[in-house]
Amino acid sequence: MRLIDENGKQLGIYPTREAYNVAMERGLDLVEVSPDARPPVCRLMDYGKFMYEQSRREREARRVQKQIEIKEIQLRPKTTDHHRDFKVKDAERWLKSGMKVRVTIRFRGREITYPEIAMEDLREIAGMLAEVSEIEQAPNMEGRTMFMMLAPKK
Repeated sequence: MRLIDENGKQLGIYPTREAYNVAMERGLDLVEVSPDARPPVCRLMDYGKFMYEQSRREREARRVQKQIEIKEIQLRPKTTDHHRDFKVKDAERWLKSGMKVRVTIRFRGREITYPEIAMEDLREIAGMLAEVSEIEQAPNMEGRTMFMMLAPKK
């Protein structure tokens, strides 16, 4: 097997037993890096330290990553304007705080025969929230629900 030391320098090709002895002398672990290569490539390293460093990097990357939360307001085609305005105020507050908002209109019974009513409601809601949001996903019908995704303006 081809042996690489802890600094990245190639030591040459060693039999498996001899490579293991070199690792033991240096107090390091023998880690197979590329098993498919001919000959297989192994590296001398402190495996515990390597895993600790890797978990620290992943934790740091997760900490820096921004989580985007999706809030949802649910309506029906027969929802009154007054009730809808309350929901739109909530959506506006969420959009201002940087969250995405999914507006869902659920159809029950024969309401599904009039999807244009729901489409008009979604257009009105998008118009009311136009100054704080942009439409990320246009109104879309999925089963008995119609939904639209709004994202905060940059």
